[in-house]
This record gives sequence, structure tokens and C-alpha cells, in this order.
Amino acid sequence: MKLISLYRFSNFLFRYKIPVLPKLIYYLQYILFNSSIPSSVIIGKGTVFAYGGIGVVVHSRAVIGDNCLIGQGITVGGTHKSKKAPLIGNNVEINAGARILGDITIGNNVIVGANAVVIKDIPSNCVVAGVPGRIIKENINIEEYI
Repeated sequence: MKLISLYRFSNFLFRYKIPVLPKLIYYLQYILFNSSIPSSVIIGKGTVFAYGGIGVVVHSRAVIGDNCLIGQGITVGGTHKSKKAPLIGNNVEINAGARILGDITIGNNVIVGANAVVIKDIPSNCVVAGVPGRIIKENINIEEYI
């Protein structure tokens, strides 16, 4: 059983307004993977969770694009100042322990380094690392890094 499969099933039930079951699946995710991925999150096709998605926490209003790789121990969340959540583009690699926080947008073809804390918008085709997250390389060809 994979975390992404449980999410996709609960999201299907959520979209068709089937009560109770999405919440039960949410608790099952938490028990099996120590992860919190609400059924209301939008996750694109081809996105996968590395290492089974252990310890992943995603805000209920977050949007994650297609073909992303989400490592373990990731937080994609809001802040206490805003009810909005991050918008993550396509082909984004978020490495272990990274935090993406606030009402921000991460562009397409971005690599977020391990344990980075991203609190500002990041344009497409960049590598981000550090605390707080800074662009360390621009105009990358992501296929060279994967």
C-alpha cells in the first residue's frame, strides 16, 4: 500500500462528496505513514512520495503540480498570518526535511534542497537551498539533476 494511492482514493471520495470515508483514510495514512495529507489537497499526476512519504505534512489548501518528487519529512504548510497555502508547480523535487511555508508559489522545474526553509516565491528553473531558502542556481535544466 502506498501513501499516494491512499491519498488518490480519499481525494476521489472527497470530490464526489462521499462522507466519512475520506476522514477514515486520513487517519489510516497517519497510522501507517505518520503523514498528514488531507483529501482536499490537489496533487497532480505522476507525483510520488519518496521513501513511502514518511512524515509528510501538507496543508489542506495546498496545490502540488504534476511529476513532483516529495521526500520524507516534508512540510508544505501555511502560516498563522494567512489561511492560504503554497502552490507548487510541475516537475519540482522537494528533498528530505524541507519546509515550504506560507502563501507562496514555487515555479516549475525547481529543486528544493534538503532541510531548506522556503518562505518566499521561487521562479521556475532554480535550485533553492538554505535557511531561509535562497536561490543558489538559476536557469537549470532539471533533467541534468535527476
